[in-house]
Formats: sequence, C-alpha cells, structure tokens
Amino acid sequence: MRGTFVGMPAFPVAAREAVGDSTLRGNLRHATRTIRDKRARAVAELDDWAALREAGKQIKDHTLRHLDRYLVQVEEAVTAAGGTVHWAADADEANEIVARLVEETGEREVVKVKSMATQEIALNEALEARGIHAYETDLAELIVQLGQDRPSHILVPAIHRNRGEIRDIFRSEMSEWGRPAPENLTDTPAELAEAARLHLREKFLRAKVGISGANFVVAETGTLVVVESEGNGRMCLTLPETLISVVGIEKIVPRWRDLEVFLQTLPRSSTAERMNPYTSMWTGTTDEDGPGTFHLVLLDNGRTDTLADEVGRQALRCIRCSACLNVCPVYERAGGHAYGSVYPGPIGAILSPQLRGTGSEIDASLPYASSLCGACYEVCPVAIDIPEVLVHLRERVVQGGPAVRHGNRVVLKPAKGHAAERAAMRAAQWAFTHPGALRAGQRLASRTRRLHPRTLPGPGRAWSGSRDLPAVPAEPFRDWWQRTHGGKDATK
Repeated sequence: MRGTFVGMPAFPVAAREAVGDSTLRGNLRHATRTIRDKRARAVAELDDWAALREAGKQIKDHTLRHLDRYLVQVEEAVTAAGGTVHWAADADEANEIVARLVEETGEREVVKVKSMATQEIALNEALEARGIHAYETDLAELIVQLGQDRPSHILVPAIHRNRGEIRDIFRSEMSEWGRPAPENLTDTPAELAEAARLHLREKFLRAKVGISGANFVVAETGTLVVVESEGNGRMCLTLPETLISVVGIEKIVPRWRDLEVFLQTLPRSSTAERMNPYTSMWTGTTDEDGPGTFHLVLLDNGRTDTLADEVGRQALRCIRCSACLNVCPVYERAGGHAYGSVYPGPIGAILSPQLRGTGSEIDASLPYASSLCGACYEVCPVAIDIPEVLVHLRERVVQGGPAVRHGNRVVLKPAKGHAAERAAMRAAQWAFTHPGALRAGQRLASRTRRLHPRTLPGPGRAWSGSRDLPAVPAEPFRDWWQRTHGGKDATK
C-alpha cells in the first residue's frame, strides 16, 4: 500500500488539531448523526437483518478461505467473456499496468468512477506523472479533487465540507478543470448538483477511457458490480470505448445468488436506502452496449499478508459501507484526515496497519484510535469484530512478534515509545502468576489508599489526564470473602 498522506503526523497529534476545529466538528456531527439515524430506520424494516448479517459473514469467510480457487475462476470467466485480466502485487505494479493500458489507447484523459482501490494506490497522481489527466465524476470526489483536498470518509469523501465551502470551491476551481461554475452560484443543493452535472457532462461525452473499481466480482460468471446513487458510474461504465477496473482481490463472491444478501445489506448500511438507485453489472465486452475493450486489474497490495493473520483477516470482509464511521465517537470528533489514509474510521484503524504494516509512526498509532466501545461491531453488516482486531494489533505494536510482510514470514520489532507499557504488562503477568505476591500487593494498596495520587505520573499522565483513577477499596476482595464466608461458597 502507498505511504501515508504526505506530512501526516501520528493520529493523536492530528486528532488533537482536528478536535480544535469547530467548523469541522460541526460538519461531521451533523452529517454522521443524520446518516446513522436514517440507517437505523432502514435496517429496522428488515425482520431478518441478523440472518442477512450472518449470511454475509459466512459468504465472505468462505470466499477468503478458498480465495486461490475463486481468483482463478474469475480470471477464466472474465477471459471467456472477452476481457483481459492483469495481476498486480502492489501499488506500483497496478499503476504501471493502468498507465500503460491508457497510453496504448493514445488518450490523455480518463473519467473515473468512485473507487477506494484507486485512491489506495494513488492512481491519479501516478497517471498525472505520465501526462494523463484523471477526472473524478462522483460529486463528493469531484469536490475533493477541485479543492486539492483529501477524502475524509469512505462513502462521503467531502463530509468535512459544508455547502458554503463547496460553493466557493466550485466558483474558484471549476474553470481550471473544464466548464466553469454558473454565475451567481448559490449554496443550495440543487444548484450545486446542477453545476457539477453541467461540468461533468462534457467530460462524459468526450472520454474514450473509463476507470472504475467494483463493489463485487462474481466468480462463477466474471461479472463486476458497481452500486452508486448519482448515475455518474453508469456513464463511465457505458460511454467510454475502453474500461479498466482496478479491484482488490477480497471483493470476490462465489456465486450470482450471493448478491442477494449484499444488495440488501450494503445500501441500507451505507446510504440508508432499500436499494441503490444505480446498480451496474458488466461481464466482459459486448458489441452492442458498453466498452469494446475491458481490462480487470486484480490488486493484492498487502491483502495476502492480511489474509495470513487469523485474527486480522476478518477486515477483508469489509464491503466499504462506512457504517462504522458514522457511529464512531472518535471519528465524529477527529474526522477522517487524522487517520492518514484513504481508509479512515474504525475500519481504517485495522485495515491500514495490516495493508501497510506498523512500521510508520502513524500506522503504529492507528490501533489506538478507538475507545473500544464496540459500536462499530454492532452496525457492521458482515460482523467484523473491529474491537477484537484493534486489541490484536495493539499487542503487535507493543510486543512485536511473527507476521507476514510481502509474502514472507518475519518477526516484527516492537514499536518505539512503548517500553513503559511493555514493562507494565510484564509486571502484571508476573503478579498474576504469583498469587502470594498479588495478595500482598492488594493488601498494601488498600492500606495506603489515602496516599494515592489523583493522577498517574510519567507516561501514565496521558491516561489519567482524561479519566478518573478508580478508587482502591478499603479491603481486598480476597480478604472480604475470607472474612464473610470463611472461604466457602455461600450458595452451599
């Protein structure tokens, strides 16, 4: 996976700055609460939501266990349907493949469907370096691109912008990218949408090459699926003569019938809709409709390494609905940019450190970007136990240990700055395995409780700075039990 956003500090530093931005917090608070309230109502309409959630989990887990077989099946099906399959081990290889394919068409412009995979590998920047202009056509992605900004949400990349800011961006930047914004443009949603539609229409009609990702790839037929709400994706998938789709290898589902589950859970969890307004499916090429040339780039970029982790691999179930972001109290206050990745929020806190490793300061800090409240797990439509993976990755950061990186088994060194934590954990381990010492320590703590400080010293100051230290009881539980029950079970 590509490195972190240039200049991004560790999460605690970036989050502290974001929390001080009252405009950002207001934008996020309004947007996330609106989305999650709508989602809750949409999900409540289904009596079998729990069963659908479990079905999605089982389908994804089955696919990941047999991913080698299904990847070969996808290649065979896509090739039989007239498409060409390319394999990319990492971001550089994927970017080289896409750039070469565009250059072979002789075109210098491409239109893009919203795609997390292409953001992950920084495809736009790679194409720009080769003199190829990539135009985002999703409204929120267009706002981010025009504003020379970074996405801050999986579903709504410009969630950190309000209508006034969007109006100002359109007025000042649209003319540099194509058709300028209408004169006297206001910040009403209808006018902003119309300005974007007029701006993009000339690009749709001119473009000969389209680039997309995919929400799902059906192994048995080689069919790719994109769900969206605006129709820009449908334009990019049908008008250009050449279509290049960059898709992570975890997006595969085995059978066509599996879509029945995900086409119910994804729209309700993401946009709070019963179904997406546009569900586009294509299988290879056809002479009658759509592109005459189709290329599928299957992207690994750390996914095989993640698959090797028995606990962390569940992150690959993710269907990019963003429900976990909308319920996360940390994301609501810090925003997406603080995560230093195109994958923000709870899912980003477990996915990015696995795809990129925990060698950088920001990736080592991401597993701590959570209160472990569990709200993310409760809303996940494929039951990813994000708190479990967060704790697992925290252990990896602090203690190091075996892992798989670039297909090789390695032993990771503990991250810097956690020596005190490791020492505390070793001391706790020793105490819990020596009952006599634990009992003596508990009695000493009880007898000296009046002398205990209100805050912890040294590295513990950061923890107690926002929490009250729990009061030590006047008597340890062991002594109380011995005194009141004589060490016997009171139920007998």
